[in-house]
Amino acid sequence: MQKMSFTLTGYWILPFFIICIWMNSTAQQPTPAVTGKITEASGTPLPGVTVRVKGGNISAVTNEEGIYNIKVNSVPGTILLYSYIGYVSREVKLTAGRTTYNITLEPAVKGLNDVVVIGYGTVKRKDLTGSVGEVKMADMAKAPVPSFEEALGGRVAGVQVSASDGQPGAPLNIVIRGNNSVTQENSPLYVVDGFPMENPSNNIFNPEEIASIEVLKDASATAIYGARGANGVILITTKKGKTGAPVLSYQTWMGFQQNLKKQKMMDPYEFVKFQLEQNSTLYTPIYLKNGKTLEDYRHVKGVDWQDQVLRNAFMQNHSLSMRGGNDKTKYALSGSLLDQDGIIINSGFKRYQGRMVLDQQVSNKIKAGINLNYTATKTYGAFASTTNTGPTSSLMYSVWGYRPVTGDSTNGGSLIDEPFDPDVDPLSEYRMNPIISNRNEYNPAFNNTLIGNAYVEYKPARYFTLRISGGITREAVRKDVFNNSNTRLGNAKSSALGVNGSVSNAERNSWLNENTLTYARVFNKDHNLNVMGGMSMQKTQTYSYGFSASQVPNESLGMSGLDEGIITAAPTARSANTLMSFLGRVNYGYKSRYLLTLSFRADGSSKFPVSNRWAYFPSGALAWRIIEEPFMKNVRVLSDAKVRVGYGTTGNNRVPDFAYLTALQLFPYSGYAFGNSPVQGIVPNNLGYPELRWETTAQTDIGVDVGFLQNRITLSADYYKKNTRDLLLNATLAPSMGYLSGIRNIGKVSNEGLEITINSTNIQRKNFSWSTGFNISFNRNKVLQLNEGEPSYASRITWGNFNNAYPYIAVPGHPIALFYGFLFDGIYQYSDFNKLGDGSYVLKNEVPNNGNPASSIQPGYIKFRDINGDGKVDNNDLTIIGNPNPKHIGGLSNNFTYRNFDLNIFLQWSYGNDLLNANRIEFENGDVTRNFLNMFATYADRWTPENQSNSLYKVGGQGPLVYSSRTIEDGSYLRLKTVALGYTLPAKTLKAAKIKTLRVYASAQNLLTWTNYSGLDPEVSVRNSALTPGFDWSAYPKARTVTFGLDVTF
Repeated sequence: MQKMSFTLTGYWILPFFIICIWMNSTAQQPTPAVTGKITEASGTPLPGVTVRVKGGNISAVTNEEGIYNIKVNSVPGTILLYSYIGYVSREVKLTAGRTTYNITLEPAVKGLNDVVVIGYGTVKRKDLTGSVGEVKMADMAKAPVPSFEEALGGRVAGVQVSASDGQPGAPLNIVIRGNNSVTQENSPLYVVDGFPMENPSNNIFNPEEIASIEVLKDASATAIYGARGANGVILITTKKGKTGAPVLSYQTWMGFQQNLKKQKMMDPYEFVKFQLEQNSTLYTPIYLKNGKTLEDYRHVKGVDWQDQVLRNAFMQNHSLSMRGGNDKTKYALSGSLLDQDGIIINSGFKRYQGRMVLDQQVSNKIKAGINLNYTATKTYGAFASTTNTGPTSSLMYSVWGYRPVTGDSTNGGSLIDEPFDPDVDPLSEYRMNPIISNRNEYNPAFNNTLIGNAYVEYKPARYFTLRISGGITREAVRKDVFNNSNTRLGNAKSSALGVNGSVSNAERNSWLNENTLTYARVFNKDHNLNVMGGMSMQKTQTYSYGFSASQVPNESLGMSGLDEGIITAAPTARSANTLMSFLGRVNYGYKSRYLLTLSFRADGSSKFPVSNRWAYFPSGALAWRIIEEPFMKNVRVLSDAKVRVGYGTTGNNRVPDFAYLTALQLFPYSGYAFGNSPVQGIVPNNLGYPELRWETTAQTDIGVDVGFLQNRITLSADYYKKNTRDLLLNATLAPSMGYLSGIRNIGKVSNEGLEITINSTNIQRKNFSWSTGFNISFNRNKVLQLNEGEPSYASRITWGNFNNAYPYIAVPGHPIALFYGFLFDGIYQYSDFNKLGDGSYVLKNEVPNNGNPASSIQPGYIKFRDINGDGKVDNNDLTIIGNPNPKHIGGLSNNFTYRNFDLNIFLQWSYGNDLLNANRIEFENGDVTRNFLNMFATYADRWTPENQSNSLYKVGGQGPLVYSSRTIEDGSYLRLKTVALGYTLPAKTLKAAKIKTLRVYASAQNLLTWTNYSGLDPEVSVRNSALTPGFDWSAYPKARTVTFGLDVTF
C-alpha cells in the first residue's frame, strides 16, 4: 500500500511543478505596448488570431472583435507574427512612435501548403506523390475517446477498424486496403515521432497528446519502410513545445456508459413450456408440483440476468500539460489519468500516462531532442467471450442461459442468491450463478510501457542534414488469474482443478538506431531536390515466464497462496530477432508542377534463413499538378488539380522468430517407461522450412486530387491494385510427416479498390460556418492461388461442440474468408413424410435427409439443401453461404459553428457484409441434452404441431453439428457514431482570470444504429483474423457513451 501512495504522490508533483512555472512566468510580463484589429479583406473581424513576438516568448490572441493587445519589451525593431489557420501568415516590423497596427489577413488556398508527415521526412500537401490519408484531429478532439484507434473508423478512406467486443481496454483491429496475408497479421506499422513500432498497445498513448495522424496507403509511400510496410503505415506525431510563453492546458471529461441493447430471452411461461417439451418426465415434478400448472407461469416475472450483470458505468479522464519555449529551447510536459468502468460488473480499464519532450537548438548547426513516454494500464473483467474452450467459459453465454425461474419461487428471486442452480445435478451438468461467479473472478492484466527516443541533427555543410536517432521500448505485461470456490472455473463441482490460479509475465525489450543524411536544395527557384539515404538497425527480445496451480488449499490468501497448491505448469520462453536496413529516397519537383519520388529499401531479417535473409523493395511515383500549367490560368473554378501514379513493393516478415527451423518441445504430462520409471519425452512441435522467404506485396496506385472554389471543395480519388505473393501461410501438413502444421510460402492474394474523399466548406459567414467531410471505400479481395494441389483452405474455430466443423473457406477466385456450410432449406413438414399405420412418420424416398439417417428424421426437424441432387445431404453439399467482407465502408462528418458554439455530427457505415451469429446456434437450439438452459425469445416460435414454422425447428430437431446459412445474417449498419456540442467562452470574459481559452462540451457516441442484424451489435468480431472475420459469440456488449468535458488553457 505504501508503494501505491508513493506513486500517486509522484503523479501529482508534475502538475504542481507546471503550475509554479506558469505562475512565475506570468509575473514577469512587460507593460502593454501594441494594440490593433485584425480582419479579413471584407472587414470581418477575425477572433482567435495568434499574435507573437518573433524570437521571443510573448504572445496574444484576438478577441471576438478581432482586437488584440500585446505586451512587448520595446517597440522599435520588434517583429510581430500574425498567424491564423486558413490564412496566410504575416510579419510586421514595429516602428517608433506607433502603437496601433490594424492588419488584414488573406485567405490561403486551403490545405495546399500544409505540411504532411511522410516516412523519414515531411512535404507540402501539394507536393505529395503518394496516397496519404489524414485524420482531422479537431474532429477527434470534439468527442474524446480512451484510445485514438476508436476514432479512426470511418474517418479515413480505406481504413477499416473492428473490435473484438466492447470491453474497456480491448485491442482493436485495423486493416488498410484489405487483408494481404491469410494466416499472419494484417495490422499496419505504427511510426510514432519517427520511430517504427509493430503492434503497440492501442492504449499506451493519450489521444489528447497526438498532434497529427497520417495514414500511408500506397506502396510509393510505404515502401520506404520496406519489410513492415505491406499492411500500410500509420504515422503519429505527438505534440511538442512551441515558441512563446508557457501555455498550461487542462482537459477533463467525465461521463457514463450504457448498454446499447439487451438480448430478449424466454420469459418464465415460454421457458417452462420449452422445458416440458424437452423432457416432461424430468421437468414436470420440478415445475408442476403443488398443483401448479403451465398457465400459472404467465404471471411470474422471473429473473432477467442481463439486468443483474449490466450497469451504467462511470468514466473520467484528466490531462494536464505545459508547453512553451523560445527559438533555442522548446519543451512539453504532460500527465494524464483515465479511469473507465465497464458496463459489465467487475470490469474496467485504468491508465496512467506521463510524457516529456525537449528540443534544443544547440548551435546554428546542431539540434537535439529527447522524447519520453511512460504508460501504466490495468485491464480487468470476466472472460466475456472465448472461442478456445467450451461455451460455459464465456460470461454472456452463462448470463443468457441461466434459467429465469424455479418451481418453488413466484418470481425466480431465490436463484439470485444461490451459487448453484438447486435443481441441476452437478454430476451430470454444471450450472453456476453467473453473477456470483463474475463478482469473485480475479483476472487483471497489467501493462507497463516505457518508450524513449532521442535524436541529434547536424548540418555539416549547406544543404546537408545528418540525423542520428535512437530509441528503446520496454514493455512488461503481467496477467493474474485467481478462481476461488465461488467461481465457475474454481468450484469443485465444475472443475477438477478446484481453487486455482496462474501468473503470466511477458517482457519485450527493443532498441532502434536510425541514421539518415539528407540533401535538400532549391535550384533557380524552380527545381526542388531532396535526396535522403540512411541505414537502420533494430533488435527485439522477448521473455515470458509464469506458473499455474490447482487445488489451492487456502483460498483466503488469494494470489499469495498459489505456491501452496499443485503446480500444474511453469512455462518459460525466450526469443529474439534483428532487422538491418539500408534506405534511400529522391524527391524532385519542378515548379511544384512535375513531381517525382523514387525510393529503395533493403531489409535483412533474422526471421529468415541466411539464403533468403535479404529482400529489396523499390518504389516510384509521378505526379502532375495540372493546375500549374499556363493553359489552366483561366479555369477559375479549379484551385487545384493533380494526377498521381505510383508503383512499389513492400514486404512482410511477421512470423515467429525461428519459423524456418524445426522445433522440438518437452512434453511434461507423460513419458516413456524405461524399466519402472517414466522418462520425460520430447515431441515434434514445428517442422522448419529452410527455404522460407519474404512475403511480398506489389501495389499500383492511380489518384487524382481536385480543388474547387479556392479549395472550398476538395476531392481525392484513388484506384489501387495490390498483389501479394509467397504468402506466409500456416499450412496443414500430411499426418505421415508427424507434424500438424508448419509455416510455408504458399499462394497469392490480390486486393483491388477505389477510395473517394470529399471535403467541403459549405457556408463560411461571420457568425456561422458549415463544413462536411465524406469518404467511401470499395475493396475487393481475392485469393489467386493456394498450395499446389490444394483447391481450398478451410478454417475452423475451436468452440464448444463445433471443433470439427469448418465455418470458413478460402477458394481461388474468391475472397480470403467466406462462410462455409450447408444451405438452410427450411423445416421438414408433414408433407415430406409418409404416415404409417401406427401413426409414425417415415421420410419419403425422394426427400433428401439432413445429414442424419433418414430413419431418425421427423416432422419439425431442420432441413438442408441437397445441392448436388444425389438424394442425400453430406459433405459434398457444403458450399459458400456468406461473405463477411463489406462491399463498401465510409463515414460522413458535419461541423457547424454559430458564434461561439460548435457542433459535430459523425455517421459511420458498413454495407454488404455478412455475420455469423453463433449465439443463435446455441440459443435457438432445442437439444434435449441442454438441461435448464434458457433460450432466445425467438425460439418460442419454433415448430410444433400447432405452429408449423418453416424457420425454427422443433425441440430435438437441430440435426447434425454443422454450420448453415440459417445463422448467417446481413451485418450492414449505419451508425450515428458521434454527436458533440461545445461552447467556447468569449476571450473578454476570461481575461480577468488570466485564462487564454475555455471550452465546455457534451458529446455522445454510438447513439443510434440502423441495422437488420438481430444480434447485440453488428460491429463486432470475436475473431480478429483474416481467415475468421465476422464471428459473433458471447461478445462483451458495446456501450453508448455520454461525456461532459472542459478544455482550458492559461
